[in-house]
Amino acid sequence: MVNLVLLTQKHIPFSPSMKPQLIDINLSDSKTIRIKKLETSYLTSPVHFHHLCELVWIEKSYGKRIVGDHIDNFEDGDLVLMGPNLPHIWQNDEIFQREIKDNNVRSTVIYFSPDFLLNLTDEQNISDPTADLIKRSARGLRFYGETNKKVTKILSGISQKEGLKKIIHFLQAVELLSVSQEFDYLASFSFKNLYDEKDTKRINDVYQFLMLNFQRDIELKEVADLCHMTTNSFCRFFKSRTQKSFTQFTNELRVGHACKLLQDEENSIADVCYQCGYNNLTNFNKFFKLITGKKPSEYKQQMKT
Repeated sequence: MVNLVLLTQKHIPFSPSMKPQLIDINLSDSKTIRIKKLETSYLTSPVHFHHLCELVWIEKSYGKRIVGDHIDNFEDGDLVLMGPNLPHIWQNDEIFQREIKDNNVRSTVIYFSPDFLLNLTDEQNISDPTADLIKRSARGLRFYGETNKKVTKILSGISQKEGLKKIIHFLQAVELLSVSQEFDYLASFSFKNLYDEKDTKRINDVYQFLMLNFQRDIELKEVADLCHMTTNSFCRFFKSRTQKSFTQFTNELRVGHACKLLQDEENSIADVCYQCGYNNLTNFNKFFKLITGKKPSEYKQQMKT
């Protein structure tokens, strides 16, 4: 059985007060997959997690992606597989949200229970690679290269398939993913989901605030106030839930955005520095090299080759 949902949202602004939680995808049958086609002005989901595996293809959109404790940019073609109970959020950059157009975002999401794949067959040459894929997806996997091209080609037409053909196409995509070496792990090996519903509400408010304000000076107190905590309590809370200090998280968000800006030859390193929330080049160079292993000038030169 396959559930297909076409979700079209028009000009629905995100509010940090939207209540994030352990989301019920309404997929109780382990023999069922659910396909969601998303066509919207911009992405609005808060940080969330659920009991299912989730395969996400961003056909058209760009912004920031957080999966577990991993922060990165995403753009057209992003293909990610996530295992159960892995917190995640896709958030459009602010400039994207200002340019509101119908169908600015196109995405395909497939939800499925791990048991759907694990119970297909007892043949080890099939079950072992599939079980390994499910295990690896606990950290989130981003696929690239030929794997990305082949899988997204399948996903581009999967919603038009009927009955058994839809399942066959899904399994073809899974087979390609299970044998591929063209992937990056997202969340760190040590990441554990320690959120409860109240924690996720607080973390979501912080994530949303930072993704909209990282380009300016941010006082720790104003972020702590979002969670109704003292600064010391907030720092302990944030690190215990995200496995990163608040400073480390903010710098990774800023440097990730800097990497995106430096790919444009017209952006100077100084301009990028100030556009990403740093007050001086010394700090920018320091944190950029700490996080990427390269100086901004080296990264910019690498993008030219």
